[in-house]
Parts: sequence; structure tokens; C-alpha cells
Amino acid sequence: MADGTNLDERRAALNAIAQEIKGCTKCPLCNGRTHAVPGSGRIDADIMFIGEGPGYHEDQQGLPFVGASGKYLDELLAKNGLTRKDVFITNVVKCRPPGNRDPLPNEIQTCVSNYLNRQIDLIQPKLIATLGRYSMGLFFPPDVRITKIHGQVKRTTGRMYYPLFHPAAVLRNPDMRPTMEEDFKRMMTLVREMAQKIEPPKDEDEPPPPPRQLSLF
Repeated sequence: MADGTNLDERRAALNAIAQEIKGCTKCPLCNGRTHAVPGSGRIDADIMFIGEGPGYHEDQQGLPFVGASGKYLDELLAKNGLTRKDVFITNVVKCRPPGNRDPLPNEIQTCVSNYLNRQIDLIQPKLIATLGRYSMGLFFPPDVRITKIHGQVKRTTGRMYYPLFHPAAVLRNPDMRPTMEEDFKRMMTLVREMAQKIEPPKDEDEPPPPPRQLSLF
């Protein structure tokens, strides 16, 4: 456990990154934003959620996951005894793509290399939960599909990577809710096991550990 001084230093560094993001002009996404969305939550969170990019409501408020997807994420957290204050939530890209289009490779590369990797280094989460295919693509092979590997953990020394469906996809297809809730529940079990230094038996179908490099590029 980090001491108070260390946490204060990490918090200050994370806030400094947030200020950089708010003034960032490194890619064209800055031209259409209302607010950049650095992310929010606990500086020493065990779980870090990474989504795709801000939507309309996030762009308006400067906070991650505050629209319908965010309400569903809050619901999932509450079902497992957590709130946003217990986790850290951010996105692959920090500014809203025009019309909520998919982020482009150069936009992803810019945000990941300049900001997301540094946020991960400061927060030091035990588990990174990816929400949707774009954040999943940072840590899993590019040819895998979320429908095939959701809920399957990848382990490296001191960290797990856990792919989840994006909440928006579940809202569009309510039949996915039981699967999403079961995946979420298992994720919480994995974090508790790691905190207790219990190494669960490896699943035969578990993918190999992800590469150390956090970017696709």
C-alpha cells in the first residue's frame, strides 16, 4: 500500500496529465470538442475501466460515462458493492470523435502514447477492464473478437486484463445483460483473489499474457 505522501504525489501527477489533456491540440479531435475528458476516480484504484471515447454527454460535462452507458456502468458497480469513487474510469481517446464515429488509428496512437499509458503507470491498477473493442485492442491480439473472449482474463506479473462488452452494446441488446453481469461478477472475484494473493487455477482456454507494450502502434 502506498503511503500518503506517495499518493499525494501520484494525484498531483495525474491532475497534471488531466490539465495537459484539457489543453491538448495534438490531433484534430481537439477542434470539435466542448470539453476534453481525462477520466476520473481513485488514484490507487484496483480496477481501471477503459472505454472507447467520450460521447455527447461526456463532451458536455467533461466526465467519463455520464450518459445512458454510464448509468448502466453505475448499476453494475452498485450490484458489486462499488461506486465510481472506488475505481478509475477513462477512455482510449480523450475527445469526442465527430458524430460519435470510431476513433482513427492516429487519434488512438496520440492519446495512448501521450496520456493513457502515463495514467496507467500512475494508478497502477491490479486489473484493467476494457469496455468494447477499441480498448480491448490495446491489450489483446487484433484478430480476436469480443464475443469470443469477453470475461477471459489475461495475466501478467502483478496485473490482469479483462475484456468486457461496452455498456452501450448491452443497452442496445438487453439479452446480453445476464452475460455482462456474470462477467462483471467474475471480475470482482479475480480482484479479490489477487488482493488475497490467491492464484486461481489457469483456464485451459486462457489466452497467453499480453505484450508489455500498451499500444497497438
